[in-house]
Amino acid sequence: MDESEKRRIIRDAATIVLLRVHDGKHQVLMGQRGSSAAFMPNKYVFPGGAVDKQDYDIAPATPLSSVDDLKLSHLAPDGIAPALAMAAIRELWEETGLMLAKAGTTDQEVPADWQGFYNKGLVPRADSLRFFFRAITPPGRPRRFDARFFIADCTSLHGPDDDFSEASDELSHLHWIDLKEAKALDLPSITEVVLSEVLAIVQNPDTPRKTPFFHHDGERLHFTLF
Repeated sequence: MDESEKRRIIRDAATIVLLRVHDGKHQVLMGQRGSSAAFMPNKYVFPGGAVDKQDYDIAPATPLSSVDDLKLSHLAPDGIAPALAMAAIRELWEETGLMLAKAGTTDQEVPADWQGFYNKGLVPRADSLRFFFRAITPPGRPRRFDARFFIADCTSLHGPDDDFSEASDELSHLHWIDLKEAKALDLPSITEVVLSEVLAIVQNPDTPRKTPFFHHDGERLHFTLF
């Protein structure tokens, strides 16, 4: 696949906004992409990445809520909702070493990308995820993704929330930062929008909300709620 084709293809992707409360303040986990990365070099981002074929083969110990499953299926391929949830959990694990999981085993055949997860005697839990935002990368960028954003609370992690010893080298400077202070980092523009949405959610967690969806028709930006 040449570079021009990579620019045209839109890959399904999932991102996790992992939150915790520390000293009475909401914090979010972020890391910095490398300077040589083809997509968003040097920017601070949330853990996440493209859906792999193997993510479709994983059945979580606890499923997504029926509401999130329905919303994730909106204008999307059939059966993608569980795979998006598994991609989000896998990317969090690979990039930070943190695992949204519970103790358990499975009778299913485990794909290679997930062997290390199950070898720890853990199974992924999707009930800890809340789908709240969707955005498609604008045309002309080096890589394009149809990214679905999930909120998850660190209380659903198996193990400490600050042990990054098993993280890959894809993100550097992994750290927890106050939600309001995060906007001072070098962020992609869409990440600033996502942070504003997260702030609104944590300030009014019981308020019913529709899901923002940012996408483009050529160079024209569209914003809808569903």
